Amino acid sequence: MREDHDAVIIGAGVIGAAIAFEMSKKGFRTLNIDKLPAAGYGSTSNTCAIIRTHYSTLEGTAIAYESLLHWADWPQYLEAPDERGYARFIRSGMVIIQSEAQDFRTHLALHDRLGIDYEVWDVDTLRKRLPFYDLRAFYPPRRPEDDDFGEISAEAVPGAIFMPDSGYINDPQLSTHNLQRAAEARGAEFVFNEEVAEILRTGDRVEGVSLRSGREIRAPIVVNAAGPHSSIVNRIAGVDADMRVTSRPLRHEVHYLPRPEAYDPDLHGSFTSDDDIGGYTRPEVGGMLLVGSQDPACDPQEWVDDPDDFNREVTEEQWCAQVYRMALRIPGLPIPSKPKGVADLYDVTPDWIPIYDRSSLDGFYMAVGTSGNQYKNAPMVGLLMAELIEACEAGHDHDRNPVTVKGRYTDHVFDVGFYSRNRELNEDSSLSVLG
Repeated sequence: MREDHDAVIIGAGVIGAAIAFEMSKKGFRTLNIDKLPAAGYGSTSNTCAIIRTHYSTLEGTAIAYESLLHWADWPQYLEAPDERGYARFIRSGMVIIQSEAQDFRTHLALHDRLGIDYEVWDVDTLRKRLPFYDLRAFYPPRRPEDDDFGEISAEAVPGAIFMPDSGYINDPQLSTHNLQRAAEARGAEFVFNEEVAEILRTGDRVEGVSLRSGREIRAPIVVNAAGPHSSIVNRIAGVDADMRVTSRPLRHEVHYLPRPEAYDPDLHGSFTSDDDIGGYTRPEVGGMLLVGSQDPACDPQEWVDDPDDFNREVTEEQWCAQVYRMALRIPGLPIPSKPKGVADLYDVTPDWIPIYDRSSLDGFYMAVGTSGNQYKNAPMVGLLMAELIEACEAGHDHDRNPVTVKGRYTDHVFDVGFYSRNRELNEDSSLSVLG
């Protein structure tokens, strides 16, 4: 069974759906293929969906801010109805609790350069805004089994940065469905419960894909947006050997706890990032608080060889590490006897900066290394990839002269070469999920 399309997009998470939407707006007849039963059912469904702008690099900060403005304008950006309604951007604000090891001058300089609002809080202001927090410093983050766990390193943290425009998306799976419907309104198609078995090629040019079901889909463009499976897809395509930067899946956990009794969602509903203890919090539905990890050095990294075969259960060890560290900051945090949370995969590169690029195989493109901190950037990733693909298919040599894209909401000009597969690892990165 043979079918023809202009482009096949492998994956229907938020990144794959955003690429389909932006490509379909340019007139490409796209087909997304996903092994799961619906859009956004993979790692996208378990994202914390945090929308923030503090990144370690200018390009990272700019793409996050530009994308935030898309989320804030979501129904107008999509220009298409969805029978399920629209995902909502909750503009809660973000409190970044500083640690003795952080120097936020670079971050704030980037925000000044891009015109992004922020407030610098001293400890007294932080205490007034979050009165149930213990603001003593505990840096560096430790695990509960460490004899020095809970040791106080200073009488108070240095202070905090408040980002008023930050927030989170209330339903990440619905946001992906919104993108699917918007792409379909422009002629895109989606196929689920199908898995790519082979990347078809003739010489140095891609020709499409064949599926495990026996279907063969011809297309001169194939885009790898397979999330934690992206390294497998690159290997099938035979493009990974000459890439200077590659990605691989990393297992991560987030946990759910009842909110402290003193917590008032109207007063304390901002999510927090706390490098002093190596964790973050975000309000969750049902009177819950989501607690996650910022990958402190004390936590072992669990790399996964097979993204279809990993432990999806919350572990007692990591539950204790993340929850007890947060309890140092929030002494009134209720800690249930039974762990509750989710375990899923990030797809990350060594410097935690994704790859948005062409490959050595003509017509084969990659939006990989995205799981972990790129959900928020999906609207702009779709645009960057669509512009990149259109330019390369018209003969532009992106490797020698990187494509640039001007933001829709800001005047920033994005250098897509920043995300090259052949870049040097970026020393300005936080080398963590913070990007």
